[in-house]
Amino acid sequence: MKYILKICFLMFIIVLTFPVDTLGFEGEEKLGLGSYSNQLPPGATDVQETIYQTPQVDEKMPTNDWWSNVAWDQYSTAQYPHPLAVKNQEDGFRIYNPSHRITGNDACVCGWINDIHDFTVGHSNVNTFPDTKVDNFNDWFVSTQFQESNNTMNVTYGHGSPFVFFTFTGGNPEIDFYTSPTIWSGDANSPVLGITIEGSHYGLFGPSGSTWDGIGTSTLTNHLNNKDYFSIVALPDQSEATLAKFQEYAYSHVTDTKVDWHYDETTSEVITTYQYTTTAKEGSNNGTIFALYPHQWKNTSQELLDYTYNSVRGLMKTAEGSQFETKMKFTGVLPSLPNEGSYDLEQLSQFIDEAENEDYTDTPDTYWLGKRLGKLATLAPIAEQAGDSTAADNFRTEIKSRLEDWFTASDSQGNLNTSELFYYNDNWGTLIGYPDSFGSAEELNDHHFHYGYFIKAAAEIARVDRNWAEDDQWGQMVKLLIRDIANWDRNDNQFPFLRNFDPYAGHSWASGHARFDDGNNNESSSEAMNAWAGLILWGEATNDQTIRDLGIYLYTTEMNAINEYWFDVNETNHHEDFTRSTASMIWGGKTVGDAVWWTANPEEVHGINWLPITGASLYLTHYPAYTEKNYQALINENNGTDFDVWEDLIYMYRAISNIEDAKSLYESNIDNLTPEAGNSKAHLYHWIYNLDVLGNADPSITADYPIYAVFNKAGNKTYVVYNMTNEQKTVQFSDGYTLTAEPNSFTTSTNDDGNEDDDNGSEEPNQVILPAKIEAEDYQDMYGIQHETTTDIGGGENIGYFDVGDWLDYTIEVPAEGDYYIDYRVASNTFNGQFQLLLNDDTIDTIDVPNTEGWQSWTTLSSTIHLPEGVHQLRLYATGFEFNINWFEISTLPADDEEDENHSTDDYTVNVQQDDTNNQLFIAFTPTTEAEYVDIHYVVNGSIQQNFRMTNNGGDWQQTINNFSQEDHLEYWFTYEKEGLQYDSPHYFIE
Repeated sequence: MKYILKICFLMFIIVLTFPVDTLGFEGEEKLGLGSYSNQLPPGATDVQETIYQTPQVDEKMPTNDWWSNVAWDQYSTAQYPHPLAVKNQEDGFRIYNPSHRITGNDACVCGWINDIHDFTVGHSNVNTFPDTKVDNFNDWFVSTQFQESNNTMNVTYGHGSPFVFFTFTGGNPEIDFYTSPTIWSGDANSPVLGITIEGSHYGLFGPSGSTWDGIGTSTLTNHLNNKDYFSIVALPDQSEATLAKFQEYAYSHVTDTKVDWHYDETTSEVITTYQYTTTAKEGSNNGTIFALYPHQWKNTSQELLDYTYNSVRGLMKTAEGSQFETKMKFTGVLPSLPNEGSYDLEQLSQFIDEAENEDYTDTPDTYWLGKRLGKLATLAPIAEQAGDSTAADNFRTEIKSRLEDWFTASDSQGNLNTSELFYYNDNWGTLIGYPDSFGSAEELNDHHFHYGYFIKAAAEIARVDRNWAEDDQWGQMVKLLIRDIANWDRNDNQFPFLRNFDPYAGHSWASGHARFDDGNNNESSSEAMNAWAGLILWGEATNDQTIRDLGIYLYTTEMNAINEYWFDVNETNHHEDFTRSTASMIWGGKTVGDAVWWTANPEEVHGINWLPITGASLYLTHYPAYTEKNYQALINENNGTDFDVWEDLIYMYRAISNIEDAKSLYESNIDNLTPEAGNSKAHLYHWIYNLDVLGNADPSITADYPIYAVFNKAGNKTYVVYNMTNEQKTVQFSDGYTLTAEPNSFTTSTNDDGNEDDDNGSEEPNQVILPAKIEAEDYQDMYGIQHETTTDIGGGENIGYFDVGDWLDYTIEVPAEGDYYIDYRVASNTFNGQFQLLLNDDTIDTIDVPNTEGWQSWTTLSSTIHLPEGVHQLRLYATGFEFNINWFEISTLPADDEEDENHSTDDYTVNVQQDDTNNQLFIAFTPTTEAEYVDIHYVVNGSIQQNFRMTNNGGDWQQTINNFSQEDHLEYWFTYEKEGLQYDSPHYFIE
């Protein structure tokens, strides 16, 4: 009997130690106090079971990528690994080069595959393949396999690569062209052909000893000479020299690509490294030629080649090698704006009470519940600042309750919940929340949008309650969501690497399956930023530096992509015929600006890339001139300020460029305003009247702690830090300012010295009457630059440390409207320097600064600009890497300039003659010292840059440009050899 009692006692102890509810249901996976299900909830829609992959793939399949459709469907829809467009078809691999075919209209920048598809690469012994499958993938390349019986064709291609690499078994590459190609290099007995099809140029690279059949027809077959490899490259021009350059890498097949990032807290820089692994099929050459997007080449010191491609993202510039690196400034995030506004505290408290008393009884899906969580997460710190701790606690209590419901897969009886839970699909390696919406389950859409709200709300809880965020509490469930949308650990066998983020394109994708002939798409860039900000705040609040730095990498990179591709703040990337001020959606094959998925309503078309506006949205304030342009476009499209929806978001956006107008709109309409679902009147009021006092965020000043912002209003700077740690922290800002931040709270400090950086010592701007030579250091205002002594002719000072985002302002008086010459005196010891000349905030000139091989090795770059009569502000704005500037000179065009196209320097004479009858332009370059070579570079009517080695005719180097009429415009310049050294000429123009 005593033994029975002992056993009963032990069982009682076991029950006390392991409560019944820890057992849960079969398939429940416990994580701390939370859990998720491996069992699909009854009646729930799951993602398709079929994944088109070969046995070679042993990792979780990426979704939401530019190439994802290969894994979802029997073949694939179009994919856009810019600069190419491709498609996996039953008859082979279709290739199209849209570079010279990019078009634009009022609503679209378009570069998709059309009926003129250039060609399809097939297999000589297979007419049709049963399917295509993913055979391998890495960070921005993919390999697909075509197989029929023992005949295979494997294709490797990727972002930024003009190359496509093939391997074959059981046959040879057979290329079926749209029309018979023009072969301008090689013949039937040479392994390499240079061809042109419908205006697009390609190199076709068979193995050494291989031969061709079908010359002169629309089908070419390469006989591989008992080898198995083949490659194709889209060429930027039709020249033997270019073909030879790309041939150097044609047999260097890319086998792996890898991205790594590092956040340097001392400089607030994100350093991203892109690495290529290649296998040499012939020879020993490693590396490859790759094309960089604007957000990459504007932020790299990598030496660039002269070859470029057009794309729907703008001009792509090329480089060679096995890796490159970008550096981007992280400009900080805040959990909310600080308590510095000009608002009436009583009015703010009334709005808080109104939000607190809302009767919210919905049981929505992951997206709309996310919106509710986002709203509460912005309200809690505002209530805290207003002294209403009860409301702040209530908001956070609701956040906790709702998150904990979703973070628990079992009900009170230990059974599987039927809703409000997360289910893990092991086949695809993804976490799905139920109820789902917008295809988040069956199509795996929008996880970063939905779960970003959950993560950011959890970060608000962690800010004030770190115990709740511990791993043995609810922290592991939050990290599970992070791993689903942005898994950073390559050894994590539950989720693919960086599901929603494309490390090469620099932004996220929304569609899980990418089942569109326009490629994948991403609409609400701002909701992606909300997710990445959530990672930053969660990581800092929980002292998880890995997640924090992951968030900083994603946030900073996507911010740069948004400014380049959605907003095009510097007007350098969208097609000239695209008249919209913003892209509402980015697609692989196009950029659109006139609609979102559910409406063409202008308020939502614009606002979808603003919401949710939070303390992490200050990147929207970095370009107030663009914000003004975008707002005015909205007014024009809406026919005024009578808005149907989202008035609150519009007023908050308006505050960036015109605070007085924003306040007027707010005060006139607040009584009848219904906030957007994720927003509140309290937040609207708090935002507008904080910007009223603080101004906009100043991206030129960074800090060595990530939870910060620097505001600038008319030269008065406010430094803000929210110190998430338990210790007092000294924060150093890049302009030399130091702030001591108190633990677990906001600290603000104001430097109101006004125009302290204005070395002119005068509050009145000095107007320069044209024509004039203007010393760079004689600016009225500036950001981010330094003075230094120059060794250039004339001595004095130059402006140095000119980097992306820095600017110089001048006031000019133009005596008469017209065209003017402008010469810029510049020097650089890096590549990719670039700046724009802005007249009253409109871009009128863009200048690429070459590597002059020294910070005091000066060269003069020339251009022409059009100036209206009157007094204007002129801004030199850096859009590229580091360079120096000494002066610029604006002069009137000489009489009969269009007929005078002769140029002379100490090194050469240029003579240009135009034959209007035959529409030809003859250019002769005569060096004063014999030259080993002379290259000409030219752009006709702003199209693709052409590069040619000129023909030496008795000391005159000559080039003919065909199809050039009197109405055409030409920009041209030369690279020439002199006594063993290479020099670049200024740019010349025919207008």
